[in-house]
Amino acid sequence: MKTFRCTCGNTLYFENSKCLRCGAAVGWCPACESVATLLPQGDGGYRCANTHCGAALRLCHNYEVEAVCNRAVPQPAKAGDLCDCCSYNDTIPDLSVPGNREKWARLEAAKRRLIYALDLLGLPRHAATADARAADGAAGAVHGPPLAFDFKADVIPSNEFWRAMGEGERVYTGHANGKITINIREADPVEREALRVDLGEAHRTLVGHFRHEIGHYYWEWLVRGRREAECVAVFGDHNNPSYADALERHYQQGAPANWAETYVSAYATMHPWEDFAETFATWLDLTGVLDTAHHIGFAGVPDVREADTDTLVAAYRRIGIAMNEMNRTMGLLDFLPEIFVPPVVDKLRFVHQLVREAAAANPNASPARTGAPA
Repeated sequence: MKTFRCTCGNTLYFENSKCLRCGAAVGWCPACESVATLLPQGDGGYRCANTHCGAALRLCHNYEVEAVCNRAVPQPAKAGDLCDCCSYNDTIPDLSVPGNREKWARLEAAKRRLIYALDLLGLPRHAATADARAADGAAGAVHGPPLAFDFKADVIPSNEFWRAMGEGERVYTGHANGKITINIREADPVEREALRVDLGEAHRTLVGHFRHEIGHYYWEWLVRGRREAECVAVFGDHNNPSYADALERHYQQGAPANWAETYVSAYATMHPWEDFAETFATWLDLTGVLDTAHHIGFAGVPDVREADTDTLVAAYRRIGIAMNEMNRTMGLLDFLPEIFVPPVVDKLRFVHQLVREAAAANPNASPARTGAPA
């Protein structure tokens, strides 16, 4: 992740919607792919202040009205238009409930980081609007499920707080046919930390949920019906045992004691689909950290779009060891909890190759994102 500059010279960060030095409105310009100063034009529109850009823009509705976004929309646009991140939403939280707007804002911030990573790596993603997705499908252009998000809360009867919730009232974070659903309690730091401890997880973060679930999405797009035999050879047979049987076994017996010898996490042992998604999420962790380190000037950090798997893993391990010691000095959780044993690296190599091939075939990816072999 890069940092950016306001016209006043102040450093801008990916989440900024206002410069804290001069007070100017700032936001993501899709034309130059930067967080830039946005110059009002008097007609409800803005102009990107970057001298090499100058694009005509309008604020995303969720920036201008809801204050949960910081992205702009290219002109021509009209009031109410959504940016390329917000337009993937099928369901947003009930904003009449106190605290839900703040939770939604945290979810959107994590989603924007996910979309940035997908674009950085050149991964394809379907047209965001429902109409455009339908048009893609009618034209035969859709090779995988259309991407969409539901941000929902558990349904608690207003006069029956004591009663246990039924299946229809509980929201499960997960993926199905391109739809990523996230229970908005994950955007409550206290709730999320309690779940992390209860489930014995090294990390549990909003961006981590997005990275894991998008792994399921890309399995549907890049593996199903195309690379299944190769995937089985690396991750195991996803048809045997069935997902339902594997889920029941996992929550009855837990992960094997020696899971770290072949898996990136305990949850990855549950089923090959979860192994793939956990590995894909780890790959996005790795590329995100290295991209940030590269742009803030860490010495010897390779470009994530060009280096091979072993080079990237070695750089991530080197930074991770240093950051683990920094975090321990401050009494924080380890920055990098994973152990990159050879079987895990082989799985990362498979994901890396999938990503490279998808980027090479993606007409919207820049040439720099097609990179070198894995």
